[in-house]
Amino acid sequence: MATPPTPPLGNLLRLHPLSLADLPSHPSLTNLPSTNGSSSSAPKPPPRPSLPTFLTALLSEATTFIDHTLPSTFTVASTSKRSPPATSAVTLLKHTYPPSTLAAIPWHAFPVPRSPPPGGLAAEAWFARRSRHADAAAAGTASWAEFDAGLRAQHSEHERQYTPDVYAAARVLDWDADADTAAAARDLRARGFEHASLRLYEMCHRLPFPLRPRVFAVAVATARTLAPGGEGAGEGLVVVQVPVDVRGWPRAGYTNGGNVREGGGVQARRCVVGRYASVERVRRGVGGEIEWVMGTASDAGGWLPMWAQKMGVPGAVVKDVGLFVGWVGGRRGGA
Repeated sequence: MATPPTPPLGNLLRLHPLSLADLPSHPSLTNLPSTNGSSSSAPKPPPRPSLPTFLTALLSEATTFIDHTLPSTFTVASTSKRSPPATSAVTLLKHTYPPSTLAAIPWHAFPVPRSPPPGGLAAEAWFARRSRHADAAAAGTASWAEFDAGLRAQHSEHERQYTPDVYAAARVLDWDADADTAAAARDLRARGFEHASLRLYEMCHRLPFPLRPRVFAVAVATARTLAPGGEGAGEGLVVVQVPVDVRGWPRAGYTNGGNVREGGGVQARRCVVGRYASVERVRRGVGGEIEWVMGTASDAGGWLPMWAQKMGVPGAVVKDVGLFVGWVGGRRGGA
């Protein structure tokens, strides 16, 4: 039987950041500063997408990437990485999208149309991991309920808690009230998602001395994915984070220096602006196992060369499995 073609890449799960004008309407997103030097005579941007349109587009692109694009295009780098205290072996994968592939994306032909940067696109180096865990609230693993509560619910706050290098998770905006409406829930459920949320965060990371801390502004979308066969088998969740350009917007304090003050420690240091995109997909299988797949691409910015960044990302991607499992064990009172 012929192998099905790999779905085309989307325009949202990219390192090229969204502009604030690409986001759904929000009371705080009016009279925004221009970050691209455009004049008052420049053409008006297209209308903002509705929240269900934006969430459906982003969540669908993320699940397609994990379910179809990653298995057909990524190369396995290792199948036996360990990340204690997690007992599961971790498979590490990688793939680089060259500028020519990214330029061929039909950026304007999606439900949330975007424009590629006028200066061209840089290559995206993606790293991914896959691990399978016993569905149990026990040492070395986590139950489905613990995965859902730890990764989907309050994702960014929990990431700060279990990741030592993340020292701040600052919520800038949320669309919680809009996502909870009956109309939005109905539209999203028709596309296979429920309990969806969209929030904008600034995630702040320590780097080794003498490097300055980094801030990553990301739109964070989370949802449960509906089981095609009913409750149980096939149950899943998805978390996707994409970069947003918040430069010049005072509400984004870490990006624009609003946090800087003397004698305040790392929380008060001026940050270098970086970018990352990531997607996590957790699925509950029939055989009592939970599959956790994650992929990410990043650019830490500053003078740190990309070749040096690429050396550190694979280890960090694998390490996150143990950090999460250890954090979950601590929360239940026995690692």
